Amino acid sequence: MSTNIKKVKNMLKKQADTIRFLCADMVQKANSGHPGAPMGLADIVTVLCNFLNHNPKNPNWLNRDRLVFSGGHASSLVYSFLHLSGYDLSLDELKNFRQLGSKTPGHPEINTPGVEIATGPLGQGVANAVGLAMAAKYAANLLNTPENEIINHKVYCLCGDGDLQEGISYEACAMAGNLVLDNLVIIYDSNRITIEGDTSIAWSENVKARFEAQGFEVATIDGHNYDEIEFALSQAKEKEKPYLIIANTTIAKGANKLEGSHHSHGAPLGEDVIKEAKIQAGFNPDAKFFIPEDVLLRFRVALEKGELSEKIWNEKVQNLNEQTKKILNSLLNPDFSKILYPDFTGKKTATRDSNHAILNAIANAVPGFIGGSADLAPSNKTELKNMGDFPHGRNIHYGIREHSMAAINNAFARYGLFLPFSATFFIFSDYLKPSARVAALMGIKHFFVLTHDSIGVGEDGPTHQPIEQLSQFRAMPNFYTFRPADGNENAKSWQTALNLNAPSAFVLSRQGLEPLNEPVYGDVANGAYLLKEHQDAKVTLIASGSEVSLCVKTAEILQAKGINTSVVSAPCYDLISKQDAQYLDRVFNKNSLKIAVEAASALEWYKYADEIYAMSSFGESAKADELFAHFGFTPEKLSDFVLSKLK
Repeated sequence: MSTNIKKVKNMLKKQADTIRFLCADMVQKANSGHPGAPMGLADIVTVLCNFLNHNPKNPNWLNRDRLVFSGGHASSLVYSFLHLSGYDLSLDELKNFRQLGSKTPGHPEINTPGVEIATGPLGQGVANAVGLAMAAKYAANLLNTPENEIINHKVYCLCGDGDLQEGISYEACAMAGNLVLDNLVIIYDSNRITIEGDTSIAWSENVKARFEAQGFEVATIDGHNYDEIEFALSQAKEKEKPYLIIANTTIAKGANKLEGSHHSHGAPLGEDVIKEAKIQAGFNPDAKFFIPEDVLLRFRVALEKGELSEKIWNEKVQNLNEQTKKILNSLLNPDFSKILYPDFTGKKTATRDSNHAILNAIANAVPGFIGGSADLAPSNKTELKNMGDFPHGRNIHYGIREHSMAAINNAFARYGLFLPFSATFFIFSDYLKPSARVAALMGIKHFFVLTHDSIGVGEDGPTHQPIEQLSQFRAMPNFYTFRPADGNENAKSWQTALNLNAPSAFVLSRQGLEPLNEPVYGDVANGAYLLKEHQDAKVTLIASGSEVSLCVKTAEILQAKGINTSVVSAPCYDLISKQDAQYLDRVFNKNSLKIAVEAASALEWYKYADEIYAMSSFGESAKADELFAHFGFTPEKLSDFVLSKLK
């Protein structure tokens, strides 16, 4: 080995060891965290830094390479990488790892500069990386010209055994292979360790064969051999398929007696082990959070390289033709005022049908509006007409993959150009709930179209009839669930949701719903409003969706019996708590008996209602009208219930 090559490798090892000890010190100081995976991946990240095209001074540069850490437990590695590269993340923040109010929480979140996406549960990041690669492909089709290629970045994802055991990664990678995402590079940290021990106790599949069957090119390397790491990464530019690098690594590499042990996965190494490791690597055992000057200089090259890359890119953007500049500007700055919402006044229609017209109205005005269904577009009514199929059009066919669909669209929302929607039956929202929760955590604009909203699904039976799902979504912080009662309420729900910095769901009916009168007081943006008001009302009926018309008819029966009744339509429970006391006092007349009516479990309504008229069991298999009658959702039975409570 020549002297120069030896110096380079010694420097790489010094860089990697610096990362290792930063991670170990962070976990040790916090007395909490996961040192094993970060130490095992340090060599790969060190070499990867030489390949990444990014600008730490501008984490939002559009054509940056995306680096996703799917194993969010390796957060100390994320923060070490960001600090060393020059992002706005100080060494003091590393010392404040996992502490209240820090920019270095236990799992990476997007309030930390340079964190692309909150991966959270294992497997999410793999699907997010697929989503980012898909978003880049579509952006390139929109913006690149033969003379001027402005979107050409890579998406890198670091994942581990746990990520690949989760089913979401299989869903997402099957899509990546089918779409031939040659801009996607997944680096699999194969250390063969999980919390309970060696992976062989629960996992024995051939990962290489699995990914080749899904349409990936696969390389297998020693994850601590710098030559092999560099060669594998250099090959990424040549691949015409998505690329998996299986990196065989040792968990807690360099941690002496804990090297290779599952005990290093989720607990501090201990002061003695860290000191011994530092001595063995030639570091001062008593120096904590130490970064050698020559190491920092090497990593901080990213600043100069990144600024130059972005400057060159900005010049390319300036040279775009006017039409492409216009497209880029409309993607970066969507104008919701241009949306021409359809008018459904006087029309009886299922809200899934009115939603179809609304989706197309939005898509016609907002070029970044994109999405699709988990193989249910004809039933969800989500086709964007005359807009083609992905990757050249805006209709994405996700197949029967609810969970990865939602995680992929989280990535579309984070990419910087797009407003995505995900669609399925409401009952199958259980399959995408983890990704919906992460969307809420990030506060991204991701829209969920969830049709077949109640026992009105009918003959498909109780397995397809959502009962508790409304309550689950309403319980989620920073997530807005709209269940409109007619077409115009649906349009107003979308107008409201587009201006929220949060994800929203539209829970929509299969059956036709009667059109409503105009609000008497308040509107959809208030979450609940008075549809029919009696100031001296004895009863206030509160409902959403199909049950609003039921309440209107019930109020007529009660009124005929001399019982003054108000009716409240409540399309968005989550917005109600944002209203002031004066508004709530008028809408939910405190002097009346307040009864919430919903063909669901509806327990959350006890916050505002005195009584709840709701489902207490799963559904049955029969026609929708028969089911509503069977479970008591008729004007006659509801009015009898009200009368019994008044007595």
